[in-house]
Amino acid sequence: MRTTFILFFISCSICFSQKRQSKGDQFFFQYAYKKAIVAYEEDLSKGYLNAIQYLNLADSYYQIGEYEKANDAYLSVFSDDNYLDSIMSTNRFNKMLQSLGKTGETIMIDNFLKSNQDVFSNELLENSKFNKELLSSAVTNSGLDYKIFNLNSNSDQGDFSPAFYQDKLLFTSGRPKTKKQIFSPSGQVYLDIFEGTPDSEGQLSNATKFIGIKDSDFHKATPYFAQELNSLIYVLSNTSEGELLFDDNGKNALAIGMKPENGEFRFLLRDLSTSFYYPFYDADSGKLFFSAKFDDGYGGTDIYFVYTNNGQIMSAPINLGPRINSPGNEIAPYVFENSLYFSSDVFYGIGGMDIYKSNFESEDSFSIPVNLGKEINSEKDDFGFIIKNRGNGLLGYFSSNREGGKGDDDIYGFLVDQKPGLKTLTLRGKVIEPYGNRKVIANSTVRLLNSDGSIISEVTSNEDGMYRFEIPWREDVILQASKERYSLYTKKMVVVTGDEQETTFDVDVELSLYDDLVEEKEEQTVIKLRKFFFEKGKTTITPEIAIELDKVVAAVSSFPNIQLRIETHTDSRGGSSTNFRLTQKRSDAIKKYLLDNGVSGTNILYSIGYGEDKIINNCTNGVFCLEMLHKQNQRSLIVVLNDNVLFQ
Repeated sequence: MRTTFILFFISCSICFSQKRQSKGDQFFFQYAYKKAIVAYEEDLSKGYLNAIQYLNLADSYYQIGEYEKANDAYLSVFSDDNYLDSIMSTNRFNKMLQSLGKTGETIMIDNFLKSNQDVFSNELLENSKFNKELLSSAVTNSGLDYKIFNLNSNSDQGDFSPAFYQDKLLFTSGRPKTKKQIFSPSGQVYLDIFEGTPDSEGQLSNATKFIGIKDSDFHKATPYFAQELNSLIYVLSNTSEGELLFDDNGKNALAIGMKPENGEFRFLLRDLSTSFYYPFYDADSGKLFFSAKFDDGYGGTDIYFVYTNNGQIMSAPINLGPRINSPGNEIAPYVFENSLYFSSDVFYGIGGMDIYKSNFESEDSFSIPVNLGKEINSEKDDFGFIIKNRGNGLLGYFSSNREGGKGDDDIYGFLVDQKPGLKTLTLRGKVIEPYGNRKVIANSTVRLLNSDGSIISEVTSNEDGMYRFEIPWREDVILQASKERYSLYTKKMVVVTGDEQETTFDVDVELSLYDDLVEEKEEQTVIKLRKFFFEKGKTTITPEIAIELDKVVAAVSSFPNIQLRIETHTDSRGGSSTNFRLTQKRSDAIKKYLLDNGVSGTNILYSIGYGEDKIINNCTNGVFCLEMLHKQNQRSLIVVLNDNVLFQ
């Protein structure tokens, strides 16, 4: 397998005075993987390899495409508990899972994730499940009409990291130049920045060395032009007076510097023991994004940012968190229209390194990163994505070492009508009570179901009542929510839209609390209603009565297993038999209204008229009472019969 030049660049450092226990170590750290394998195998036959060297051997197998041997080596180490606790790292886990994926061991990967859930973040497991389903679905191809082309200006060396610069395109190249020093670990010359002018179709035919920054004999790479600062931000070797600088361990790291077009160069991020890669300046937030490997990271290189003020660093590096960063390597951040594009070699991708897109949901939170799909990503390494509006469409570039290229890495251009990405469906909103101040409901269970009722995903609303789903595209889903002593919410959604790759719907979910809908009256549980009166001697459901009965309809809709008894009472005036017939007709009229408005007959077990049998005060026959006291006896109650077992 051809080794991607950019992965050399990510891990490159010049080290001296390290103790070598095996010749394989020397070759491994010089990226001479085939020679490392020969040396390690020789030591292995003598029983000399320790666990770290065994993992180096596994990595070497992986780098040259010997995935079966890599699997055996990885698994032999990770199955040994004596080694696992002392050398386990999530980055090595990621490499093992990548290797297993190359040989189609998807079941083994799934089992490994299940049995090691405590090793990985919940975000990583969710990202993995989401992208696995997305890439195995019918929407693996986005359906967009891409025009992808290899740039004529690519060389037989590594060309990568394109950047827009006014009307030109900058990029990094390892193409040879006269008297250029050789970077010994990769055997290639030190990297430099080149420029060219794209034609009307985005093609770049000629390229020359960029002269807008000070020349040096060492690395200058991965530029980004911050138009708002009128400055070029780029990566370079740590030097002093033209000589490389090394830390106490003999390591020369890479720094990030900035050169204003009409000002002096200055370093922005510099540490002799830590390398910084792929700067991107976001003018809207004042954040400078970059990649680096710090001790607080999630695996290999992670994406960080620092706050700036006109290019001055104003904060310590802040990790983007486990929604973006993984046990693998994340590089090349690029922000376009509220989306963060970046590259990752996390194990669930299409190839080695793939390009992903994640939307900003707030200043410090992101949606699930979505693989851009098989048009942009390949089975090899794809990275360094940039994009901008151009006429009625979009123009972009990325780097890849896919088959058919000219060099180690080539730059590819593309034209497309819409933002790249696979189509997803996002549902989000609040769970709230439907009455009063619309109080939010925390810790409710919210589910997304297929049309057959099977669960797609399940979440719990947070303390603010918020829930969120993002799933591979479907045109119909069922949204369901519930909580103990609350109503069950179920809504079928048919979401047919245009061709946008991201489709987001805001849906607030209303749950009724049972205890708010009922009350205790006359030593029984009844639906809470404002008291209403029939006209004298009448059984007609007036508009005022209908308003109250609609609350019963809503209660039954919220709690479809509720069982009711309708009972109506009169005062003591008039004949008892007449009063009985009147109240029975009134109860029957209430029942008919409820049935006509959607209540099932199975919910109404009885409708009874009690006449004047259950007077609740002293206004019995022959007793003089004020009208207001007689009205206390005129009442209709909707009694809940199964209150004690409704939530069992």
